[in-house]
Amino acid sequence: MRFGYGTNGFANHRLDDALSVIADLGYVGVALTLDHDHLDPFAPGLPARVDAVANRLGALGLGVVIETGARYLLDPWHKHAPTLLHDDNALRLEFLRLAVAVGADLGAEAVSFWAGVRPAGVDPDTAWQRLVDGCAATLKAAEERGVTLGFEPEPGMLVEDIAGWRRLHAALGEPAGFGITLDIGHCRCLEPDPVPDCVAAVAGHLVNVQIDDMRRGTHEHLEFGTGEIDFPPVLRALDAAGYTGLVAVELPRHSHAAPDVAARSIDFLRNAAETGREWR
Repeated sequence: MRFGYGTNGFANHRLDDALSVIADLGYVGVALTLDHDHLDPFAPGLPARVDAVANRLGALGLGVVIETGARYLLDPWHKHAPTLLHDDNALRLEFLRLAVAVGADLGAEAVSFWAGVRPAGVDPDTAWQRLVDGCAATLKAAEERGVTLGFEPEPGMLVEDIAGWRRLHAALGEPAGFGITLDIGHCRCLEPDPVPDCVAAVAGHLVNVQIDDMRRGTHEHLEFGTGEIDFPPVLRALDAAGYTGLVAVELPRHSHAAPDVAARSIDFLRNAAETGREWR
C-alpha cells in the first residue's frame, strides 16, 4: 500500500519543507494541491518552478498526483469559484488545462478535479451540460499530454456520489482516461453501501484515492480513529481491487499541526494495513 499525504494539509509550510517532512515520515507520495503557496500555476516562471519541484520529488523518491481543490486561488472572494458550472467558467477551464500540463511535466499518476456546487440561478440541465462540456475539454487536453484524470464525487456538489460519476462517465462516452478519485471518508458520509463495497464497485476505474475518517451524514474530514470507519477492511478491499496508486491522507483543515497529524496518520495506516493482512 503506497501511502501519501495531501499538501493541502501543510498549508502553513513552504512546499519544499512540506515535501521534506512528508518524505521523512515515510510517505512515498504526495497529493499536490496547486495553490497560491504551493506551485501557483498562474505565477510567473512556471516551467522553472515545475522543474524544481520535479527534481525535489525525484530526490525524495515521492510519487505525485495533482489536486485542484484550492479554495481561493481563482477568486479571492468566493470559495472554489468559478467552477465548470458558472456562467463564465473560462478561468476554471484554464486552471484545469494548466493542472494537466503541470501533471504531465511532473509525471503525475493522475490529475484530480470535481464538479462544484450548482450556482444559484443556474438550472440543473444547464449545469449538467456545462459540466459535461468542461470535462470533455479537460479530457481532450489530458489525452494530448498522456495524463489520466480522476474525477472526484464530492458531497454537496453536482456530482456527489459514485452513481453521479457513472452518469458523467457515460455522458462522456466512457473514456478510459476518465477515472474516479475515491475519497474513503465520502463513502462513509453518503454512499448507501459499506465502504469496502464502494471500493470494489469502482475497482476497474480507480485512479486516485484520498483517505480520511468521517461520520455518516457529516462531511467533515477527521483524523483516523475519531470517526466511524473500520480501516483494515477498506485497505484490504483496495488491495483486492489491485489498486497500486497513491492512498493519500486528506486532512485539509489540520495544517496547524501538520507534522504531528501526518506522523500519527502514517502510524495508524501502517497498523491498519498490517491488521488487514493478518485477517486474510
